Amino acid sequence: MSPWMTIRPDNLTVDQCFTEAADLRAALPLYCAAPAELETLLASLPAAAAAFARAVGFAAKSQELLLLPGASGLAGALLGLGNQAPVPASFGALPHALPAGTFWRFAGDATLHETAVLGWGLGAYRYRHLKAAERAPAVLALPPGCEDALVTVRATWRVRDLINTPANLLGPAELAAAVLALGAEHGATCRVIEGSELSDGFPCLNAVGQGSPRAPRVAVLEWGEPGAPLVALCGKGVCFDTGGLDLKPSSAMLRMKKDMGGAAIAIGVAELLMRRRLPIRLLLLVGAVENSVSGASFRPMDVLRTRAGLTVEVGNTDAEGRLVLADLLTFAGEHDPALTIDFATLTGAARVALGPDLPALFANDDQLAEIVLQAGAITREHVWRLPLHMAYNSWLDSNVADLNNVSSKPMAGAIVAALFLQRFVKPGQRWLHLDIYAWNDATRPAHPEGGEAQAMRTVALAIQDGLAAAAGR
Repeated sequence: MSPWMTIRPDNLTVDQCFTEAADLRAALPLYCAAPAELETLLASLPAAAAAFARAVGFAAKSQELLLLPGASGLAGALLGLGNQAPVPASFGALPHALPAGTFWRFAGDATLHETAVLGWGLGAYRYRHLKAAERAPAVLALPPGCEDALVTVRATWRVRDLINTPANLLGPAELAAAVLALGAEHGATCRVIEGSELSDGFPCLNAVGQGSPRAPRVAVLEWGEPGAPLVALCGKGVCFDTGGLDLKPSSAMLRMKKDMGGAAIAIGVAELLMRRRLPIRLLLLVGAVENSVSGASFRPMDVLRTRAGLTVEVGNTDAEGRLVLADLLTFAGEHDPALTIDFATLTGAARVALGPDLPALFANDDQLAEIVLQAGAITREHVWRLPLHMAYNSWLDSNVADLNNVSSKPMAGAIVAALFLQRFVKPGQRWLHLDIYAWNDATRPAHPEGGEAQAMRTVALAIQDGLAAAAGR
């Protein structure tokens, strides 16, 4: 980060939201119940607490919260779960809805603990590196057996912090440094490709970043045991996107610090895979650039050389993310991966089609796509598959180059972008592409406004539960 920036001493951390305290006598009990279970729960409580809950009409509706009074003040709380199966969001409002700084323990069904810890941790997050904390969250005693939930919380906070950091504090150098820092935590081999090595080996990516005084680079992380199936993760890391010479209107630039969200999520997936010690080899590639405006910027109708040897006519400089990924996908393919996955805040068309909460999934393998969809159903972090409709390939034709980076037709933008990327995936190699939003427009339980690790848990679970094995068959 920029030399002038220091993290505030009161900055919120994951460890401030949880405790592993062995003595829970000071912890307030948090009871959870669905409507059908409410009377049984109330019958087990002290008579005064049960009478109070009945008197105020507590009905155990989803996320309904009731503080229970006691002789010394606060005696506990009731949380309603509603009639649907509990999900992390069921518990996501608690850290900031319960009184600031209070200390809690879950009382009741232990099968809910992992979901509850995950929801608590996701909901506790606030980006407070540059602003005084408004209040301290409530603190939860960690139940046993929830270590993986805490790992997921830490990875999510890392992703959110990266996306939320202003672009003047997180440029290509800082994003690449985040990869190196992650690698150092896990004993991975890391390097940064820049300068002449970048312009020679990643010419298309380099062209995107050449207009900025903050030079482009590629961060490479390698981890795992030799001989294991290789999973390659590629992340679009455009630290700020002006649109280039095809300049965005100011309203469209307001959230462009999040245009490196794909890279941040790839980093988060890599963290989960390494912390879970999965039996794979991992190749993480982050293309860190800034699409800026200067006399050195690449231009509309320029023809760019790619690492794959194909030439690309620039139909629009604001379709730069696919140019970054083109060279990354080629580099990944040279390592003969069992599976390649790329993550990118790539098209507004995907948001028009699916809205902000559903990442678009493209896949050249039906079995792998189904595994991801099933993982999304488990995590409740859904994705939606869109087709690689080959008939639209001709929309990328160019009169002067092998292909254009955009279509002249104002339709199917997300599909056309995915088809462009597919040109840089070797035939026979299994590949998934996720077109994501990486942002919450407003605060909801477990999903505070700002950067979001969309599809991170889903993809990591899919790899853990079958992608690596299926890809290596």
